[in-house]
Amino acid sequence: MTTHDASPGPAPRALVEAVRVRLARTGVEPSAAQVALALRAEKSVYGDAEILAVTRALCADLIGAGPLEPLLAEPDVTDVLVNGPREVWVDDGDGLRRTSVTFPDDSAVRRLAQRLAAAAGRRLDDASPHVDARLTGGVRLHAVLPPIASGGTSISLRLPPRRTFALPDLVRAGTVAPEAVPLLTAVVETRLAFLVTGGTGTGKTTMLSALLSLADPGERLLLVEDSAELRPLHPHVVRLESRPANLEGAGGVGLRDLVRQALRMRPDRVVVGEVRGAEVVDLLAALNTGHEGGCGTLHANTAADVPPRLEALACAAGLSREAVHSQLAAALDVVIHLTRGRDDGRRRIAEICLLTRGPSGFVESHPAMTFAGDGRARAGPAYEALAARAPISPPRPFLPSEGLAWPR
Repeated sequence: MTTHDASPGPAPRALVEAVRVRLARTGVEPSAAQVALALRAEKSVYGDAEILAVTRALCADLIGAGPLEPLLAEPDVTDVLVNGPREVWVDDGDGLRRTSVTFPDDSAVRRLAQRLAAAAGRRLDDASPHVDARLTGGVRLHAVLPPIASGGTSISLRLPPRRTFALPDLVRAGTVAPEAVPLLTAVVETRLAFLVTGGTGTGKTTMLSALLSLADPGERLLLVEDSAELRPLHPHVVRLESRPANLEGAGGVGLRDLVRQALRMRPDRVVVGEVRGAEVVDLLAALNTGHEGGCGTLHANTAADVPPRLEALACAAGLSREAVHSQLAAALDVVIHLTRGRDDGRRRIAEICLLTRGPSGFVESHPAMTFAGDGRARAGPAYEALAARAPISPPRPFLPSEGLAWPR
């Protein structure tokens, strides 16, 4: 057998399928060693270097993420999106961009989606054509099969943050204006209840992790999440994760159950990773019964939309509109709203707002600080009221904004 020095080209699809069939027929674990043995059994004329290269490709195809493996390994990638066999997109902090990665056909995309779903213990087939699950390592998987996805099998992978960004990192990245630091620090240190809000991909989780890192080291943080994404730099963190029901529809544990359990675990702060359902009722009740400093994230288009959004969630869970706003007025203090630039993809704080009752008796969001696209800060009408609740310490020194990769 001849060994070639040049890098081998891609393996023929016929060979890949032959090895796949051989491994399936023997029923062995598709390890690197077994893939190499199957390659040799096919009596293909390959040198050692070529066999290693083909083995890596086949292992990615059989037990990894296939053609998506190199994309998942890139340090700045936060999302990998597959729209059928010919379109693979990534978000690496500068907005979505199309890659050159493709699949041979939709059957290959379907196999990958089903293998990933099976690895998460979930079912994905014609009878159950969509799945939402968490993979090992914290990657969030969503997949939809045709004909529901008319353009071909769709896969969405959301990667967890590769590192925790502290507040100084976000200042250097331009996400947080230096003028906002004293106010944000005061909000955390005085244990005001707050929500980090914004649209998808605006950096809510990263911002909340950075703010929780400012909490007193003597506090006990109870994190309630669908999947473990919050990574605060804090010595005392307890995590609770929801669990979907099994194929029989039993065994599910939702966020509302976990919020109730968290309240019995002697928390100093109850944190809900993403408020999106009936758990808002239990969170508001907790914040109204002595659990100060609670926080979470919420999807909202603007800071002004936060009270109506919470109202909609709580009313759907059974509270009246008046009861929602009565609890909301006493429970939540601050909204930190994030946006993402349409042109440059930059994530930044747009507003810091104070929640107060308006003349109508319903809670409204009033700007305390606003930030222009160039980062310039302006005091809003609620600045003095918020500063009275959260006395501001002298600002801490931070490095000027310079070229840090944009966090999620």
